[in-house]
Amino acid sequence: MKLLCDAMLKGLARWLRAAGYDTELPRPDESDRDIIERARHEGRWLVTRDRKLLEFRHADETVRHLQANSLDDCVVELSARLSIDWQYRPFSRCLLCNRPLEPVPEARREAVPVDVRDQALWQCPACGRLYWEGSHVRRMRHRLEDFTRKIRG
Repeated sequence: MKLLCDAMLKGLARWLRAAGYDTELPRPDESDRDIIERARHEGRWLVTRDRKLLEFRHADETVRHLQANSLDDCVVELSARLSIDWQYRPFSRCLLCNRPLEPVPEARREAVPVDVRDQALWQCPACGRLYWEGSHVRRMRHRLEDFTRKIRG
């Protein structure tokens, strides 16, 4: 499943990426019409809280409007509408630019702290950001587990 979250849902987009979903954000210069067309062209669900996007022709085929305001409520509402699995493929995508992560080559291991060089290391092929299983990832993993508990009731 591919998603496009509008600018109001950047935080949700980051968590969807953390869960492993291909989740894009609109470019600053994209109009509402462009955003809907992009979602349709790329086969993405457009996730928004903007009611105006529902007024475009064929919006019901692409747009998923959320009424919730808080992140937790958005998680529950979106999960009900699109069957989101918050344990889908955790930490397999770059949180910044959405690209699938790749293993870090040996030559690049020197760029991480010495105490984590023996761990599995991942990098984004687009932006170069490095990832490893540190305390931040463990906290985020627990949050993804919390999302799963919330949607199961």
